[in-house]
Amino acid sequence: MSLSWITGIVTGLAALYFLQKRLFPYLWVDLKFLLKVMKYGIQIEMYRRTGNVVTVLDRFIQQAQRIPDKAFLIYQGQVYTYRDVDRRSNRVARVFINYSSLKKGDTVAMLMNNEPDFLNVWFGLAKIGCLVGFLNYNIRSRSLLHCFHSCGAKIFIVGADMLETLKEILPSLQEDNISVWVMTKETSLKGVNTILDKLESVTDEPVPHHLYKVNSISATTLYIFTSGTTGLPKAAVISQLQTLKGAAGIWAFGGNPDDILYVTLPLYHSAASIIGIAGCIYLGATCVLRQKFSASQFWNDCKKYNVTIIQYIGELCRYLCKQPERDGDKDHKVRMAVGNGVRSDVWREFLARFGDIKMCELYGATEGNICFMNHTGKIGSVGRSNLFYKLVFPFELIKYDIQKDEPIKNQHGWCQTVEKGETGLLISKVNSNNPFFGYAGNKKDTTKKLLCDVFKKGDVYFNTGDLMVQDSDNFLYFRDRIGDTFRWKGENVATTEVSDIIGILDFIQEANVYGVTAAEHDGKVGMASIIMKPNHPLDLNSLYNQVVSYLPGYARPRFLRLQENMEVTGTFKQQKVRLVEEGFNPTSISEPLFFLDDSKKAYIPLTKDIYENIISGLIKL
Repeated sequence: MSLSWITGIVTGLAALYFLQKRLFPYLWVDLKFLLKVMKYGIQIEMYRRTGNVVTVLDRFIQQAQRIPDKAFLIYQGQVYTYRDVDRRSNRVARVFINYSSLKKGDTVAMLMNNEPDFLNVWFGLAKIGCLVGFLNYNIRSRSLLHCFHSCGAKIFIVGADMLETLKEILPSLQEDNISVWVMTKETSLKGVNTILDKLESVTDEPVPHHLYKVNSISATTLYIFTSGTTGLPKAAVISQLQTLKGAAGIWAFGGNPDDILYVTLPLYHSAASIIGIAGCIYLGATCVLRQKFSASQFWNDCKKYNVTIIQYIGELCRYLCKQPERDGDKDHKVRMAVGNGVRSDVWREFLARFGDIKMCELYGATEGNICFMNHTGKIGSVGRSNLFYKLVFPFELIKYDIQKDEPIKNQHGWCQTVEKGETGLLISKVNSNNPFFGYAGNKKDTTKKLLCDVFKKGDVYFNTGDLMVQDSDNFLYFRDRIGDTFRWKGENVATTEVSDIIGILDFIQEANVYGVTAAEHDGKVGMASIIMKPNHPLDLNSLYNQVVSYLPGYARPRFLRLQENMEVTGTFKQQKVRLVEEGFNPTSISEPLFFLDDSKKAYIPLTKDIYENIISGLIKL
């Protein structure tokens, strides 16, 4: 071959390389990620076709046999190996085989904090073929009872540190002949069963495989509660398919068996339980579990336990950035962070402060049928789409009228997609590969999450309720939520539930709850516009006691606005748009405003000074 030919080939290859870099800069990183995901997808498809499903529980049992002495869980300095958790969960299974009437397919509800026995109980129940509902330990009273009953549970298992919460609803549970079990050796509560004493009397031998064998990838395995868009929490149906997809998330981002994952998020959330715990199981990795997140101890724990991967939500990253700077902020082994909801400015500050950590931003709803994964590390993006992705996970961004709270349709009655760079409502096509399992015992709310006849007769899409934008490079960015939900402290707050709690008070005629933005804070903080009944004075003490008694901290309205008339839409829905825009500034709002002051345990008048201290960050919300 002549020199001119060689020169021509080299020149051509160089030209192709630079052309690819300019026109398709993410080609190879996309392809590598896609091939990895496709390989796992083929494995799941084989489960679907053959009915021989290897569940997360199956994977855990395999790991316990393969690496029995490897640390699976580290909690408060105590190490629990894969064998330890396998054997103790066998004992839990034996307790309920011997001492209860539970059978395969029954549902059990758990109310427990982050602790090793959360996993032992979860796995033990799964080993006898039970479905498990994870209850949010922040909720109480009426909401807690609603959650228990909505997933159809026959048994209620309560952690030792949640007994005060149990006492509030125990009479109602016993009226319904519900069997209640507590994680103690003894109890003074009448009619309540204990677990720890019985664990000592049973064997830790494996339970028969037929009890937990799963033949369908669509079979339900968990109920995880979500605020949804309206009303009380709803039990999202979590299938084996969803757990298998979630369990592979950290692996897809580059996790390996040598990694040590730090989980501070609550285990009742799918992020911690499915992506975190199940993700460790898939890899055969180690999890460091903390009961509750602590900004001041976060990096100390990471250094102490040689953590390599952390889980986050946006607020968590912001809290860490707000901590006083210390020598050695970058002196750790964390190489990857997996989570969702971090703002671009916090993202940049986090990397500058704590070093070169690969930020793996996710997008997905607990009950949803679509997920995005930002595998490129593009700051601010929740993920990237391409032709191959849309073939597997078909989705669209459609035009949406926020004022009317409905999609914008053309003259033929079909929805319209937005242009790139334009904000639209994210919807995901429902089909056999991407099913929507809905909410347990709640056909109405399940149906409300679906859009039918969107682009043609007969098509069905899942309505995520999220407004997003896609740029020219196909990166997707979250913009806002629609409907009657806002996000605060990493939790979804259903405004109608809060309104109902406030409306119970005999001097309240109507309450309109919404989220408002506050400087230096992610998400939206709760605010309630209230109207008094005629000839009834405002009782701030009663109002404070009501929200503290019946609402978790993140759902309590921090601001009140006293109005004489409530604005409504043409269909008599409460008007929130103007109220949200006006916020809680006392200099621009003439009506009385109040602030929930934690230090005084009361609602107090919101003055200009208090407002400015909140905006400047001197008062923390």
